[in-house]
Amino acid sequence: MANLELDWGMKIAAGVDEAGRGPLAGAVFAAAVILDPNNTIVGLADSKALSEKQRDRLAPIIKQSALAWAIASASVVEIDSLNILQATLLAMQRAVEGLNIKPEIALVDGNQSPKLSCDVLTIIKGDSKVAAISAASILAKTARDSELMDLARQYPGYAFEQHKGYGTALHMQRLKELGPCPAHRRSFSPVRKLLETI
Repeated sequence: MANLELDWGMKIAAGVDEAGRGPLAGAVFAAAVILDPNNTIVGLADSKALSEKQRDRLAPIIKQSALAWAIASASVVEIDSLNILQATLLAMQRAVEGLNIKPEIALVDGNQSPKLSCDVLTIIKGDSKVAAISAASILAKTARDSELMDLARQYPGYAFEQHKGYGTALHMQRLKELGPCPAHRRSFSPVRKLLETI
């Protein structure tokens, strides 16, 4: 951690992370967070290591305590036209651009850099190493889960509220029974193969 901190020192740093690269349905989300160094948030961790209840508790605390935060997404249409990596980077770019404080450096989870007007430092497993990235991962994940609950109401047959768009056995069963809906990513192999058989 100490060596990482030398790379950004006293710069205004935004943590950036995404949620929803793997699912077969729904937009991909990203969030950017600039934490207040004088207002520590207890309990931050990689969103995947937290329960849904913990994430839902922390999300409003992050929004209240951070100096700045923004959530953005790239749509299913953008995912299918660009590919999931480029759509994810686009969502990250939108999240950073949405901050009301301009960061001097973006600390991005993973090893891929979005195109930003500030410096970028990619950090593998950053969501478990850097508090601002952990905060971003929680905001991105809770925003995406909220969208999937909306999709569950729009398309009730698919059980989106249960599997959140991931390719579970239940999701695949409903997909075969009902066929893809407008929320499905047609460029993703299981959906594409199903469309080829219809």
